[in-house]
Amino acid sequence: MDLSVITVTWNNEENIEEQIKSVFSGCKNVSCEEIVVDNGSSDETVNIVKGVVETQNIASVQSAQNIASVLRIIENKKNLGFGSANNKGVEVAQGEFILFLNPDMRVKPESLDIIVDWMRKNKDVGMVSPKLVDQHGKFNWDASPRRFPKLWEQVALILKLPHLFPKILDKYHMKDLDIELEQEVDSVRGSFILIRREVVEKLGWGFDPRYFIWYEDVDTCREVKKLGYKVMYTPIISCVDYVGQSFKKRTTLWKQKEFTRSMLTYFKKWEPAYKWVWIALVRPVGIGMAWVNDKMHK
Repeated sequence: MDLSVITVTWNNEENIEEQIKSVFSGCKNVSCEEIVVDNGSSDETVNIVKGVVETQNIASVQSAQNIASVLRIIENKKNLGFGSANNKGVEVAQGEFILFLNPDMRVKPESLDIIVDWMRKNKDVGMVSPKLVDQHGKFNWDASPRRFPKLWEQVALILKLPHLFPKILDKYHMKDLDIELEQEVDSVRGSFILIRREVVEKLGWGFDPRYFIWYEDVDTCREVKKLGYKVMYTPIISCVDYVGQSFKKRTTLWKQKEFTRSMLTYFKKWEPAYKWVWIALVRPVGIGMAWVNDKMHK
């Protein structure tokens, strides 16, 4: 098997069928499987995926293969978080390469053939992400590569300072990125990460399971670099990223709690105590602001 695509879902009934179809349209010359790991959805996500398998809606795309052998679903009884759910997919994945792909993505026809071939030619690259665009084809800065986070930048995020000073985090968000230039970067977004199986095997997981959601992608990028591989951005292909459709169903308070918890986890892992203690001190302020926001907009 050339490629294993792992997609973690949680209440993604609006997006998942089109995403699956796009994945298999993206693979014309490479053998491909998609493993959907559902995190306890309460909507029709699981039934939709099962329906795709049963009716073989995408059999025409890969008519030479049995659809049941290239698309499967793992049903978690509860929400295990993004990292742990992806790791369950890794456990059964058979591909030479593994693609972590969010359910609100749209892969372009034959694009996965191109990027798998690119990875085979660039053996010093451990993981890569392409140009992520919106539905109109415009580069999506919300899904762009980023520099590794600095303490003051994360404190600014917690305190919502970018609302007052919109350009304060431009360097962190790599607003100076030449989107048409292939280049090594600090980190790429977890919505589309293509990684070598050998790298995953060295790490022992796709994402560090101590993260529930957020920062697990930054953490893995840092781990990959620590192993001596490159993390790359390439515009050789593009993919449509609708960005955070599941998050829209969560309250601001929930998002702030999980975001800052993972932020603290990241800094505890990679930085000395005199840095992460500031995040621990400021975190309750950010959570309080989120609680007020939810109350005001209830």
